[in-house]
Order: sequence, then structure tokens, then C-alpha cells
Amino acid sequence: MINDIKQLHKRYRLLVHLSNNHVYAQIIDDLNNRTVLSVSTLTPQVKSKLSITCNKKAAELVGEYVAQQALNFGIRNVVFDRGRKLYHGKVEVLANSARSFGLKF
Repeated sequence: MINDIKQLHKRYRLLVHLSNNHVYAQIIDDLNNRTVLSVSTLTPQVKSKLSITCNKKAAELVGEYVAQQALNFGIRNVVFDRGRKLYHGKVEVLANSARSFGLKF
């Protein structure tokens, strides 16, 4: 069991946060305690494509963009961290979108 946990810490973590107005996704390197990249509905490339920033379409676009950016950084495998949110609705849409664009978790 301990070895499994250590293996997970060698991978990057995709953290998802939802507020009332925006969708956020970060890829975090826990070994070095730093955020590698961050994408949200406030990111200009994402915001320009949306009229509403807190729906499933916004979550899908954030998932797509975070996956593309991660692949540009050479990150393919991540651990999905949804916090206390249920794997439902916007969280599920973001995860499926990131998977469809090449992230593995």
C-alpha cells in the first residue's frame, strides 16, 4: 500500500476547482511543490470562446486546454484530484475532455 502511494507522488496532479463563476484546473508537481501550469475560464484563450464561464461547456473547454498545455510540457500521466467535489457534472465533463485530448489518469 505504501509503495502505491509513493508511485502516485511521482506523477503530476491535475487539481480541479469550481467556483460559482469560474472553472479552474492546475497541474501541480508535488515533488517540487510548484504549479506547472494553470488554466481557467479567466485565461484569455478560453474566455474569448465562452459567453458563460460556469457551465459544462466551459468545463469541457478548460479540460481541452489544460490537456493541450500539459502535452506541450511533456506531461502525459497525471493523478486526478477533484477535492471534495463529486465526480459528476462539470468535474466529470472536464475529466472526460482532458482524457479525450490525451491526458491519462
